[in-house]
Amino acid sequence: MRSENFSKVMTNAKDFLSKRVLSVAPSLTLAITAKAKEMKAQGIDIVSLSAGEPDFDTPAYAKQAAIAALEKGVTKYTPATGTPELRKAIAKKLERDQKISIPPEQIIVSNGAKHSIFNALFALIDPGDEILIPAPYWLSYPDMVSLLGGENVILETDEKNDFKLTPKVLSEGITSKTKALILNSPSNPTGAVYSRDEFLKLIDVLKKHPHVVIISDEIYEKIIFDGREHYSIASLDPDIAQRTIVVNGMSKTYSMTGWRLGYAAYPNKEWAKAVSSLQSHSTSNPTSFAQPGGIVALEKGEEDARKACQLFQKRRDFFYEKIAAIPKLKPFKSQGSFYLFVNVGGLGLGSIQLAEKWIEEAHVAVVPGQPFGSDNYVRMSFASTEKNLEEAARRIKDWVEKQ
Repeated sequence: MRSENFSKVMTNAKDFLSKRVLSVAPSLTLAITAKAKEMKAQGIDIVSLSAGEPDFDTPAYAKQAAIAALEKGVTKYTPATGTPELRKAIAKKLERDQKISIPPEQIIVSNGAKHSIFNALFALIDPGDEILIPAPYWLSYPDMVSLLGGENVILETDEKNDFKLTPKVLSEGITSKTKALILNSPSNPTGAVYSRDEFLKLIDVLKKHPHVVIISDEIYEKIIFDGREHYSIASLDPDIAQRTIVVNGMSKTYSMTGWRLGYAAYPNKEWAKAVSSLQSHSTSNPTSFAQPGGIVALEKGEEDARKACQLFQKRRDFFYEKIAAIPKLKPFKSQGSFYLFVNVGGLGLGSIQLAEKWIEEAHVAVVPGQPFGSDNYVRMSFASTEKNLEEAARRIKDWVEKQ
């Protein structure tokens, strides 16, 4: 009898799960990266263009700082929001780079920028609140909003406007239920970068709607090409600054993806206090001995970040030419980040089906555009060697020409 009851429970195990969690799909980016690694482990020669991380090591000075912290016994709890020293270093960085002044006590260090965004949305969203998300978007934004009971309002962009939100589309998307707008520049997956003038035009719209909070995801800020400058929307208008949450982290700039150090800078003490309470009851503090490494990266990492950006631009140019030469593929020339967003509509397949065929038949792993909100595209990371990029392009070209 006990065995029958156990079997019944196991058969209906999904019934115990909340509707919220069942509505969330696993990250397709991580799933494809995992599949590529699994196929490699089986001895299959896979060229992976799926991972959203630099392919070089964390700088030695950051690693040494963490090693020294371990040896000194920095292995205990820190304040839930991060050490005072790290928060001061972030405040100094924000003043230097973003041209915004945020007190350290209004900075919350979390377990990666993804965690920081989730915290910000958790603090803002009540059921039914609308969150504006320009498409193409980083695939986790909508699932986070849905998980928290919010309503996703997708604002369409197109390649004619370099995949950037226009004032007209923004204005038409705002309602009395709008709680926040998520902006991501440089963008994942497109690599689009907003100029100062483009932000100012969006600010003209946002100033007419003081109930809208802005979440500015700036995680790729140091990977920006062709002489462009990074602007934080919070730096361009004092009224907008008072309702903008700036999110950033160590992952992309300093190749510290596995360290899980991200942060959000809040424009007032009330919001920061609310998120501090939230984090104290969920994850508590970021890893203690990782935080000294984050401090050193912020203080010493500028030259390495500049060199990495130059390398990524060189790879972008190389890979863009290779992909543009393949029939029926139309890459968007990335302005920042380390991705090519490639129009594959001419192949007549949905992006998920195409990605499955490429990994199985061409042995190249890419990320389909469907979960980014653009099913005619795939995302290809050029955070890889030119040798790998050339081989990936050759395999894709061979596959396309056989169709």
